[in-house]
Amino acid sequence: MTTPRLGPSGRLAALFVGSKLTPLIIIGVLLLGLLAVLLTPREEEPQIVVPMADVWLPFPGASAKVVEEQVTKPIERKLSEIKTVEYVYSMSRPGGALIIVRFYVGEPMEQSLVDLYDKLMSNQDLLPPGALPFQVKPRDVNDVPIVTLTLSSARYDDVQLRQLADQVLEDAKKVPGTAAGFIVGGRSRELRVQIDPTRLKAYGLTPLRVAGVIQGENLALPTGRFESRNESFLVETGRFIRSKDDLETLVVGVNEQRPVYLRQVAAVTDGPTETTSYVWHGERPGEGRSSLVTRESQEESRGTPHEERVTQEVPAVTVALAKQAGTNAVSVARGVIHKVEELKGTVIPADVQVTVTRNYGETADEKANELLWHLLIAVVAVVVFLGLTLGLRPAFVVSIAIPLTLALTLFVSMLIGYSINRVTLFALIFSIGILVDDAIVVVENTYRHLTLKRHPHREASLVAVDEVGNPTILATLTVIAALLPMAFVSGLMGPYMRPIPVNASIAMFVSLLVAFVVIPWFCQTCYRPGVRMHGAGEQASEQGRTYRLYQRLLAPVLSHPLLAYLVLGVIALFLVGSVFLFYTRDVVVKMLPFDNKSELQLVIDLPEGTTLEETARVTKRVTEYVRTIPELRDYQAYVGTASPFNFNGLVRHYYLRDQPHEADIQINLVAKEARQAQSHEIAQRIRPAVQQIGRQYGANVKVVEVPPGPPVQSVLVAEIYGPDYERQLAIARDVRRLFEQTAGVVDVDDYLEADQVKYVFTVDRAKAALAGIPSEEIVRTLRLALEGAQVGLVHLPKEKRPVQVMLRLPISSRTGLEHLGELSLRSAAGSMVPLSEVIRVEQTVLEKTIYHKNLKPVVYVVADVGMAGHEKGESPVYGVLGIGKKLEQFTLPEGYSLTQHYAVQPWSEQRFAMKWDGEWHITYETFRDMGLAFGAALVLIYLLIVAQFQSFLTPVVIMAPIPLTLIGILPGHWLTGSYFTATSMIGFIALAGIIVRNSILLVDFIQHQEAEGVPLLEAVIRAGAIRTRPILLTAAALMVGAFVIILDPIFQGLAVSLLFGVGASTVLTLVVIPVLYYLWIGTGSAGAAIAVRHPEQASVEVQGVRDEPSVGTVRRS
Repeated sequence: MTTPRLGPSGRLAALFVGSKLTPLIIIGVLLLGLLAVLLTPREEEPQIVVPMADVWLPFPGASAKVVEEQVTKPIERKLSEIKTVEYVYSMSRPGGALIIVRFYVGEPMEQSLVDLYDKLMSNQDLLPPGALPFQVKPRDVNDVPIVTLTLSSARYDDVQLRQLADQVLEDAKKVPGTAAGFIVGGRSRELRVQIDPTRLKAYGLTPLRVAGVIQGENLALPTGRFESRNESFLVETGRFIRSKDDLETLVVGVNEQRPVYLRQVAAVTDGPTETTSYVWHGERPGEGRSSLVTRESQEESRGTPHEERVTQEVPAVTVALAKQAGTNAVSVARGVIHKVEELKGTVIPADVQVTVTRNYGETADEKANELLWHLLIAVVAVVVFLGLTLGLRPAFVVSIAIPLTLALTLFVSMLIGYSINRVTLFALIFSIGILVDDAIVVVENTYRHLTLKRHPHREASLVAVDEVGNPTILATLTVIAALLPMAFVSGLMGPYMRPIPVNASIAMFVSLLVAFVVIPWFCQTCYRPGVRMHGAGEQASEQGRTYRLYQRLLAPVLSHPLLAYLVLGVIALFLVGSVFLFYTRDVVVKMLPFDNKSELQLVIDLPEGTTLEETARVTKRVTEYVRTIPELRDYQAYVGTASPFNFNGLVRHYYLRDQPHEADIQINLVAKEARQAQSHEIAQRIRPAVQQIGRQYGANVKVVEVPPGPPVQSVLVAEIYGPDYERQLAIARDVRRLFEQTAGVVDVDDYLEADQVKYVFTVDRAKAALAGIPSEEIVRTLRLALEGAQVGLVHLPKEKRPVQVMLRLPISSRTGLEHLGELSLRSAAGSMVPLSEVIRVEQTVLEKTIYHKNLKPVVYVVADVGMAGHEKGESPVYGVLGIGKKLEQFTLPEGYSLTQHYAVQPWSEQRFAMKWDGEWHITYETFRDMGLAFGAALVLIYLLIVAQFQSFLTPVVIMAPIPLTLIGILPGHWLTGSYFTATSMIGFIALAGIIVRNSILLVDFIQHQEAEGVPLLEAVIRAGAIRTRPILLTAAALMVGAFVIILDPIFQGLAVSLLFGVGASTVLTLVVIPVLYYLWIGTGSAGAAIAVRHPEQASVEVQGVRDEPSVGTVRRS
């Protein structure tokens, strides 16, 4: 029999079916995949590029309001003109402003900084006189430390630990791939000059005079050269201060014709700086202390005899190191830890413990290896399933598509720039069940043609590929059309989820090529005479069980239109009932559930004005409770200084938490396999206890977890806008009370500062003028006495950090105002005038910080969600709804209610209004964009089907089962207790393409039957019976592949959507499609659809159907 003219898919298969290049291509693709696995950087989460910059604008002495009007507003207006800037936040404080510029997600860091500097440099003239030059500190995800090492010791103090940390950091920075590094905790060395006001007065000296002498004497400059006797000599004049003795012997004045040395008017000490922060390290009682502690070594140390264990808190410093962009977190972290191990015994003493308190390289490697293992399990599960359903040889041929597709997809993903992380790997696991569909269709149709024996062996494979080519291409494109629009989700969630649609679409396209290029080549070898596929041709005949069952169920329905519409109505009721689960909150909408992490953070805030010692006392009290947490491994407390920040802390600017009333406790938990409780359960359990402790001391203690997705300012953020900032503050207090009264809303806080007493020293200008003392001298003297001044550098070659000369009053003289009046200044007449005679003291309150967001004054109220129960407080959606109801009943004194905005800032500031932000905003943006992506996917799918079937109504029938997936998805989430998350939505959208794929094959087969002249009723039943097995086969393969990810907390929603959605919609598709086609389309359009083909091709296809009504084939080209 003559082989018909082949189409594009058949010609493509013909190029490789007998070529010697085909096995080489197979080997090459597998090697590329192996190369990608070895070379692609590994990270736990996708890197979200969000360029940020902190712009510091000092304006010494200016009030917060003056700073706002004369510095903040002019500069932030200019910065907002940069097109790539998304947000401009600002804080106007007494003495200066901080403007935080955040660019759009994905903008290049380098170009963003160029634009920022260009705008700042070209507008420096906007700064008022007295304002100091600006300083820009860029921030992005690559500044987050991936490794932190805490050095602690009961023998060495924080000063010695700091010096040791300097050396450790210097050596660790030599590891290739490391980037920014810093040290938290410990005091540096300084030469402190503590002036004695009484002695200064006795010798007729002033503090400024002493400071000037130290600065002048600590000077050495090259002063030229001279030549003598044919030799050139260099000359240097002056001498630097190199020791405490050099400083003490400085002559700072002359009294009664005698030199006055510095030691006579001040106490000079060589030692650490004054304490401005505390850092200490503690462990769970019973933990052993070893030289280098990792999570594994601590697990092993649990067998240590009790006598050898230490349970005390000891001073500590923490060394933090980040990695360069694009480098492998795993290799960089390993290199740093290996370098530190080498320092043990040489640089690091034996009685100094080095604890690895953060190792994102290790967690990334663990997650990648775990997911690669899950990927392998999914592959094996699908292969075994295919072996049981198709037979060994056909299953082997189909399974070849899996490693080839995965290998090439990983390689393309590496070229795009994606790393190996949980999202990229989940995209591949998710694709496992789908990418075998094309291979199954080709293998089954090849088997059918070989058994028909109407063509020679080689030609039969080509005809089989060509016959299913167009519908297979269409079906694959519908899946890609459903997935790809999700790649354009905006905001922080976009780059986090983008690898799923991109990698899955790549995998689908590659699987199509494998089905047309590789599968026919394998069929030539594996399909010899006598090979049989299980179930092929056994259920399709009129005597088959599937046919009889289908006829028994559908014939009465199709014969009675009222009964058919009743069936459709019942299905519609099930759909409405499923969607109703959202309203009853039996299915809870949440952005992403919490992952099981190994770290928690406690953020402690006391009222402004609290001393460092009081903050440390409260923190000690909290750590006493922390030590009782059963899952604790160790913890680090940071008082008056910021702990090493993570990505969440970067966005929330936790690295600015360096005030005496602020503290952090970093809690590290034992390994996941060593505890039963998830980290989120532990956070919920400890929250009431630590907050109760905090309330006893007037502190607000918040439990901060590592967010499962992109970080935000807080889970719930209420932004208060309006025409009067004082009224905004008052409204914020009322809103905070509503937050605290709402069930499920926890960790409530605001950006309102407590009143802090401020003493203002006012110069009595008349008295100062009579004494001949300039006001500037009085101001500078007071600042030097209280705050101190660095008046020089001690030149010590062996010191790794600058050793400053600090001039200041002793701490005993800085405990009250009475001591400041003892300072004396020299009058124009030469007499010493006490400072108390030329100044007046006023007690006021420090001005509060003024916040702006995108140029508008704003006050923030923030909170978290927790305590899951009937209120469903775990999701910010319901927190917003709960508080929103209370706000609707809240009436302002102005006579109107507070308008709530959910998406954008209020347009006008003439009325008080509130905007919801935080995780709510990202949730809204994500589901909004996914909804738009879903709409775009439906349009693309519709256009593809219209192009193929040349009908406007047929696509409606084919796409009808899409909403029916919700009948499985939503009850599935209810039964499993899972949140309906962004990954659940991805599963729903992906199912649109998968279900339409089955519908296309079913409708296509019905139209072929009609073209043969088969009566419509019989055609519908026969098509359903014949297509049932391959539809169920591909659906079951998808469910088997998806089952592997059901236990992952982040992607559980995706697995539930696939498992329950595919299961329900596949069964319903086999009912709804035949019924709708029978009722709405019928015979008329079928003939039209077939008529557009070439007559020769149609006749061949019809003949094929008559000869063998088998399964697994689509007779359309």
